[in-house]
Amino acid sequence: QVVLAESGGGLVQAGGSLRLSCAASGLPFSIYNMAWFRQAPGKEREFVASITRNSNNRDYADSVRGRFTISRDNAKNTVYLQMNNLEPEDTAVYYCAGVVGVSRRSSDYVYWGQGTQVTVSS
Repeated sequence: QVVLAESGGGLVQAGGSLRLSCAASGLPFSIYNMAWFRQAPGKEREFVASITRNSNNRDYADSVRGRFTISRDNAKNTVYLQMNNLEPEDTAVYYCAGVVGVSRRSSDYVYWGQGTQVTVSS
């Protein structure tokens, strides 16, 4: 059984930082490209960042580029999202997801976590 377990969400003031983690089990983590998506109330789920299996390539949504950093540790089967200079518009449930290919489309991702809430107050 594949499990992706996110952690690290919470309430933070604008300008603050959070580090999300996603621990994977039940899949060959090192062959999967991993990504973070987010979904705000009343909005569609949107791509945030992705990282290839060997960390050679990283992709970011324009809205977070320069503020967020995605990384992974294949020895720990974990992917991270460091979020700096947070803005109220970053408030959402954040999900990690895994895919064999490379994509920004949520429909292409096979495995999903349950999500972790990030709330940024102004």
